[in-house]
Amino acid sequence: MELIASLNRQWLIVLASCVLLIGASTQQCAAQSPRVELSPTAIRLVGRDAQQQLLLSQFASRKEADATMVATFSSADSNIAVVDKQGVVRPVRDGATTITARLGKLSASIRVTVAQAGISLPVSFTNDIEPLLSKASCNSGGCHGKQAGRNGFKLSLFGFDPDFDLHTLTSESRGRRIFPADPEKSLLLGKASNRIPHGGGRRFPENSREYQQLVRWIKQGMLSAAPAEPTLVGIEMTPSSRVLDPRTKQRVIVTATYSDESTRDVTHLALYESNAEGLATVDDDGLVSISRHGGEAAIMASYMGYVDTFRVTVPMNFTDEPAAQLASWDSKHFIDQLVAAKWKKLNLAPSTACDDATFVRRVFLDCIGRLPNVEETRSFQSDKAADKRTRLVDHLLDRPEYADYQALQWADLLRVNPEQLGAKRAMLLDRWLRKSFRANMRYDEFVRALMTAQGSSLRELPVNFYKGFAKPNDLTIAVSQIFLGVRLECAQCHHHPYEKWGQGDFYGLAAFFPRLTRKRGTNGEELLYAGIKGDVKHPRTGKLVTPQVLGGEPYESEPGVDRRIHLADWMTRRDNPFVARALVNRVWAHYMGRGIVEPVDDMRDTNPATNDELLDALAADFVKHDFDLKHLIRTITSAKAYGLSSLPNRWNVLDTNNFSRAYRKRLSAEVLLDAVCDVTETKATFVGMPPGTRAVQLWNNRLPSGFLDVFGRPERKTVCECERTSETSLAQVLHLMNAPLVNDRIQSSSGRVARLVGSKRTTDEIIEELYLATLNRSPNERELQSARGAFADPESNRRQAAEDVMWALLNTAEFVLNH
Repeated sequence: MELIASLNRQWLIVLASCVLLIGASTQQCAAQSPRVELSPTAIRLVGRDAQQQLLLSQFASRKEADATMVATFSSADSNIAVVDKQGVVRPVRDGATTITARLGKLSASIRVTVAQAGISLPVSFTNDIEPLLSKASCNSGGCHGKQAGRNGFKLSLFGFDPDFDLHTLTSESRGRRIFPADPEKSLLLGKASNRIPHGGGRRFPENSREYQQLVRWIKQGMLSAAPAEPTLVGIEMTPSSRVLDPRTKQRVIVTATYSDESTRDVTHLALYESNAEGLATVDDDGLVSISRHGGEAAIMASYMGYVDTFRVTVPMNFTDEPAAQLASWDSKHFIDQLVAAKWKKLNLAPSTACDDATFVRRVFLDCIGRLPNVEETRSFQSDKAADKRTRLVDHLLDRPEYADYQALQWADLLRVNPEQLGAKRAMLLDRWLRKSFRANMRYDEFVRALMTAQGSSLRELPVNFYKGFAKPNDLTIAVSQIFLGVRLECAQCHHHPYEKWGQGDFYGLAAFFPRLTRKRGTNGEELLYAGIKGDVKHPRTGKLVTPQVLGGEPYESEPGVDRRIHLADWMTRRDNPFVARALVNRVWAHYMGRGIVEPVDDMRDTNPATNDELLDALAADFVKHDFDLKHLIRTITSAKAYGLSSLPNRWNVLDTNNFSRAYRKRLSAEVLLDAVCDVTETKATFVGMPPGTRAVQLWNNRLPSGFLDVFGRPERKTVCECERTSETSLAQVLHLMNAPLVNDRIQSSSGRVARLVGSKRTTDEIIEELYLATLNRSPNERELQSARGAFADPESNRRQAAEDVMWALLNTAEFVLNH
């Protein structure tokens, strides 16, 4: 009986377990059961010409898809509103009805309200006609929007000046472009429809909605703005993001919002562009097509100076293997958690961790711009402590080479060029940079010191920064690009179609600088101070511009107060939306091989970060720790992601944006020259510099050096990082193979080869040191056998063999790359 009771209890447990499993399975199925959603959730159509594009989204098995093109749409009352096969709703009569979309057995409905359906609302040039001209590319740079116009007809580029365009169309050339008595005989419509030969071809067919709207505008008196017309305040794309499969399509909706809180569907009028054409393309109607797997794209929509983006993610793999690999990724570091979240979304698995030999080489080059020597490499590899990598970073950040390397990078950005600043001033500004980094000056203090510098160029060394930027416009470009990570240069002339910054933003920022006054002193001294006169005029309106920070309110400066103080206060605020993000993105790019935003100085809504959460978290942590640059470097280098191998696995081989492996970087010109000298145990010589000066320590970037020029040393004439080239060239290959600078150092009688072959080292010991000095690792068995062959050649003596091995190592990709 006890046995039967025991068996009964076991069966009850099994039965209960089955019930639980069935329940869990049912819940899981319910959570993943197919469903559809219709966007927008409600529609209000005002006026006879209103319309609204619908979007039906299908969600099933953790997948998202656009079902608009395969759905069936119907209106509950077609006397109120009708809907076509493409999901476009149009008004018929005032009232309310319901639109339903069906996909098989699934359906979704929305309510539609119609008002003033029998009325053609007033057509405004600003809100209605200018968008048509932009959509048809009439005001693009290749047509009438270029600087000189085209065939005597000029429009403002991308429609940034509606008043100018209205005057051009209606009044210029004695008003010949418009014929109010018979609108369809207007030259404007004749050219646009190509009834009159037009170099741009037909832009608006005569039966098109756009053509008829132009006709109504002329009939209504060519209004600039309708009575009590609201102004555009922004646009929004729907959906904002989506995970899609390859070879699928996704429709987007663009909604414009106006100052009276009304909205309008402008999907058919917006301009579109993809930042990754190889992955996703978009047509003129906002239909996105995915061509392949593996990556992300941002689809940009622009409408009358406002922009928004739709983010597309396409998984790189469609098996469960990456997820299984990623399950073993265990780290409490916020960087590792945030990159792993992105890998999960893309179905990526990271590469394995790099070995100690790779890490020590990588972190030396990244932190101090030089190779570890043989003893440092051996010491690190023999260290068994668990925290040796973090301790090594701490040690490197305390070395004097750290300040030299940081100063070199910032000298590029600040254009420390003796040809522009003068030799003395360039040297003094370089000296201040090195002193700042040796002291680990807080970054907010560093920015403030440069932004508010005044006094003598010989004593207040940051003053010398301003010598390279004589005009307010030059300073505006430099400050926005270097410290804010925003490229404002185009906004000098026009509002770019895929930027939110316009002329008002550019000249508002420029207005902080025109009162800077310079006065010559003695012995090359220059005094810089804030004067009481000087303003910036808007080039289009001619009006004086009030200083204004990006995205902020105008600043009414007090008489006698340096306007730059207000700018510096804003830039160094802990909640500034630009400065910390721009800096951490630059530093991340240096250590990780590419920026979270790339290019690093082009941060904008239409060039989104590959990992917004990571960028925000890094910036917040940087600010939390008082803008401490060394803390930021320690944070990045202590993450597991920094220590990944550069060798891809089969799941991340296509990943070039999400840091699932280390990205290889070519050594910069100065670092490479110093590396050649270190490997060969020789010293470089530079005109006018003390013996033993390293290339990284040079303050004068124009000192003669064919090697530095061939390998991409920048001239420092612009603030763009693209001046320092990282691309390889045939000249570089030939330089390493044949240039006397390299060969003479290999063959130097006082160099490493001469020292090794003159010692009692065995062949294997010589080969070992050559590998440790050049590649910071020991040779593998195949490499060792190959190198032994050089020494065994009867036509080569011991020294010649060692020189050949060193030459071969210096010409490997492994040497010229930081991997």
